[in-house]
Amino acid sequence: MAGGWAKDGAVNEQIEASISDELARLRAQKRPAGESRTHCVECEEPIPEPRRIAIPGVTLCIDCQTERDAAFKPRSGINRRGSKDSQLK
Repeated sequence: MAGGWAKDGAVNEQIEASISDELARLRAQKRPAGESRTHCVECEEPIPEPRRIAIPGVTLCIDCQTERDAAFKPRSGINRRGSKDSQLK
């Protein structure tokens, strides 16, 4: 079913494009690499060996990582590609 001037399947194409964009953003995030530290870079507490093995290149202890994750500000989730304002720019 077409709506207005949109072609059939335009909504599904937009959803797929939004999902692809988000997956590309997540894949581009920097991941820890290299040798893990034995002590946290923020609080100098020892990092447990199972954590160092599970996450190569880890630099934060569990408590400091938890604090950093809690401070994370998620994106708004607004689909700018489909916004009329983005088409005017």
